[in-house]
Amino acid sequence: MQNTQRPVREPASTAPLYRERLSPSLWILGSAAVVAPMASLVFVQIDAALSLAIGLAVGVAVVAGLIALSPVIEVRDGELRAGRAHIDVSLLGDPVTLTDEDARTARGTGLDPRGWHLIRGGIAGIVVLPNSDPDDPVTSWTLSSRTPDRLAAAVRHEQLRLRSRGR
Repeated sequence: MQNTQRPVREPASTAPLYRERLSPSLWILGSAAVVAPMASLVFVQIDAALSLAIGLAVGVAVVAGLIALSPVIEVRDGELRAGRAHIDVSLLGDPVTLTDEDARTARGTGLDPRGWHLIRGGIAGIVVLPNSDPDDPVTSWTLSSRTPDRLAAAVRHEQLRLRSRGR
């Protein structure tokens, strides 16, 4: 009799524990939409209806492009991804969440020049994650977040999960 059981494999990729798109604020999107009437004016001499259609298409394309190209912060499969950069959460120290005046200082005079930064205007919260990798010249990660407490909790949760699995 043959053994028909197959070994159980973990899925290659699980759902993200945390995911946030750092999309532009409504003020920036509204300002970008001003491109629509400008594009319309260029083609108004050719045909009024065509110029309106082109203006609308350009406005939608600019706003959609700003949203689609905005960076994503994600905690998934033991890794923190921030834009195109990624690091194993086991190499990160305890996250520090900052808001209000502390966040303004962290984005300005308190910004670590040897750190890695993903900072977006219009997003008030900041999470600073110390990097404990001795081979990495980057000393910390400073990330903008609309929900810094949730991002820090997701990193801590993933760190605990990896530590408990390693035992």
